[in-house]
Amino acid sequence: MSVETAPRRRRLEPDARRGQILACAVRLFGERPYADVSTTDVAREAGVARGLVNHYFGAKKGLYLEVVRVMVTIPEVALERLPKGDLRTRVDASVTWFLDVVSRHSTSWLAAVTARGMGGDADVERVLAEAEEVAADRMLVAVGLAGQAAHHEELRGMVRAYCGLATSTAREWLQRGALTRAQVHLLLTTTLLTIVEQVIPQVLAGDDSTRPAHPAGPPV
Repeated sequence: MSVETAPRRRRLEPDARRGQILACAVRLFGERPYADVSTTDVAREAGVARGLVNHYFGAKKGLYLEVVRVMVTIPEVALERLPKGDLRTRVDASVTWFLDVVSRHSTSWLAAVTARGMGGDADVERVLAEAEEVAADRMLVAVGLAGQAAHHEELRGMVRAYCGLATSTAREWLQRGALTRAQVHLLLTTTLLTIVEQVIPQVLAGDDSTRPAHPAGPPV
C-alpha cells in the first residue's frame, strides 16, 4: 500500500522500471476514471514504450488490478517496521502507518477502495477480497494473536470487520471531511484495543454468548 515515483527517463533495473510504471499508473488511475486512462497514457507518463507496460502487466485491466492490489494490501514490510513495544504502542503505530499511507496516496487509495468505474467486476472483487484476507492475517500478527489456533476463524472475522471500519472511517476523513485525522486515529486505536483486550479474551475463554449459534446464511 505504498508506491514511490521513480525518476523518469533513466536506465533502471527491471524491478525499478516496473515500480516506476506502477507508480505512474497509481497516480493516473487516482486522478481519472478507469475508462479515461490508457496504457499509452501510463507509458508516456513513465517515459517508456507502451510495449514495456504490456510486458510487465499485460492489458490495461491487468495494470489496473495491480494498482488496486498495491493500494489496498498491507505489505509485509509494514509489520517488519512495527515497534517491539507493548500492545498499545503497536496498535498506535499500526493506525499511524495506515493513516499516513492513505493520506499520502489519498486519491489513488479512494479510487481503489471504491473501484471507481469498475464496480461489480469479478476480478476487482477478487483482489479486494484477497486484500481483506491478507489484512486479517497481518493484523493478527501485529496484535500478537497470530498463533491462536482456537477460534481462529472467528478472530479473523473480527479483524476483517475492523478493517472494514478502518476503510469507512478513513473515507469519512478523506472523502467527506466529516472527521479529522485525530478523531479517526482515536476511533481506530480505541476500537482495536477494545477488540483485543475485551472482546477476544471472551471468545478465547469459550463464552457461548459470543459464539455464533449457527453459520449465517445469505441476507434475505
